[in-house]
Amino acid sequence: MNEKLLKALRCPKTGGQLVFRPAQDGQPEGLYSEQAHLLYPIRDGIPILLIEQAIAL
Repeated sequence: MNEKLLKALRCPKTGGQLVFRPAQDGQPEGLYSEQAHLLYPIRDGIPILLIEQAIAL
């Protein structure tokens, strides 16, 4: 994930910073919001920043 892009993106629910999280434990790779405990999946290299598509962790 591009560092500049990662710094610019924010959690749509909280406005907080997102952290790249590689695929693990059956979960897809994605951008994780520590404040919301949500994982926004990355599909075909595109982060899906829709709250409805986020995975609660």
